[in-house]
Amino acid sequence: MEVMRLVTPGLVFLTTALFLSTAAVADDPGFPPPSGDPAFVSPDARLARVFDGGCALTEGVAAGHDGMVYFSDITFTAFCKDPSGMYLQAGHIWKFDPGSGETTVFRSPSGMPNGIKFDRDGNMIAALGADYGGRMLVKTDMGTGKSYILTGIFNGESYNALNDITIDEKGRIYFTDPRYLGHEPVFQAGFAAYRLDTDGSVTRIAADCGKCNGILISPDQKTMYIVSNDNGWLGFQTLQQGESPVQGPHLLQAYDVDADGNLSNRRVLLDYAKLDPPCSGPDGMVADEEGNIWMASRCEWRAGVQVLDPMGKELAFIPTGKELPTNVGFGRGDDANLLYLTSGKSLYRIRVNKKGYQLP
Repeated sequence: MEVMRLVTPGLVFLTTALFLSTAAVADDPGFPPPSGDPAFVSPDARLARVFDGGCALTEGVAAGHDGMVYFSDITFTAFCKDPSGMYLQAGHIWKFDPGSGETTVFRSPSGMPNGIKFDRDGNMIAALGADYGGRMLVKTDMGTGKSYILTGIFNGESYNALNDITIDEKGRIYFTDPRYLGHEPVFQAGFAAYRLDTDGSVTRIAADCGKCNGILISPDQKTMYIVSNDNGWLGFQTLQQGESPVQGPHLLQAYDVDADGNLSNRRVLLDYAKLDPPCSGPDGMVADEEGNIWMASRCEWRAGVQVLDPMGKELAFIPTGKELPTNVGFGRGDDANLLYLTSGKSLYRIRVNKKGYQLP
C-alpha cells in the first residue's frame, strides 16, 4: 500500500463469522481498454467492478481454496468512523462469492491486514499493519476459524507495519515491513523484508529494498521481486495542508534466491523516478504460470496493471483511469485466468489469457 500523493499489538480476533452483506455489483467502471500483446489480455476485455463498499482502501486480494475471494478493507481511522462519527472503524476482511456475486464481511475487527495469501494447506496468511492493527503475521485455519501468531516481534521489538507476503514451495513465508500510517511508535531501525522459516525462526533478508512494499517469488523459485514505494513519510494522515515530503525510491527490484531462501545480486528493473514525468511506483504483484509479473502500478498519470516479463519489460497494460490500484490476485481452478484487482474502495476482475501461478 502506498497512500501519499493523492492497530494495537496483541490484538485478539473475536470471530470469523459473517457480518454485513452487500448486494452484488457488476458494472463497467469506464476504464480505457487494455493495450499491448493480446496473448496476455484481449483488447476487448474489460475490468468489471464487483464490489464497491470499502471505506478507504481495499487491498490484498487472494483466492481461497474454498472458491471464495478474500480482500482487505484498510479503514484509515482518521477518516473511517461509525454513522455517528464518534467511533473508529476497526478494519475488515471481505469475502466475495464469485457464484452469487455477493460480498460479506469475513472478519471484523481484522487487525488491519494489508497483504493476504493462502498457503498450500488452505490457511489464510495475513500481514497486519498499524493504525490500531496487529503489526504481525497471522495464520488462520479456515476450517476451525482459529488464528495463530506466526511472528509479531523481531529482535525484541514490534514490527513497523507488515505489508505484503509471498510463500515459496518449501513453505517459507517472506514478508515486507514498511510504514505508511499509524499512531504507534516505530521500533525497527529501518524498512526491510523478512523470511519466516518452517521452524518458526525469522531472518531479515533485505535491508536494501527501500521502503519495501510488494514482494513476489518467481514460480521457478529463483528470483525475488520487491517493490520500493517510498512516499517519504511514516504517517501520511499527519501531514498538514500544503505539506509534501521528499519522495524516496519508487522501484521494482529483483534478487537471486538461493536454496536457503537468502537474497543476493540486487538489481533495479524499473525506476519510476526516471519516467517522464516521474510518478509513484507499484504496489502488489502476482505471477502467471510462465513467470510473468502482473503488478498494480500507482503511477499517477498511467495507473493500472502492468504485465512484465521477468526482466521488467512491459508486455501489456490494463488501465484503471484515475484510480490508483493496490493489489492483484488470480482466481483458482476454472478461474485461474481471472485476475482480481483492488483499487480505491472497490474490487474488480477481468478475464485474461494467462493462468495465475499458485503453490503446487
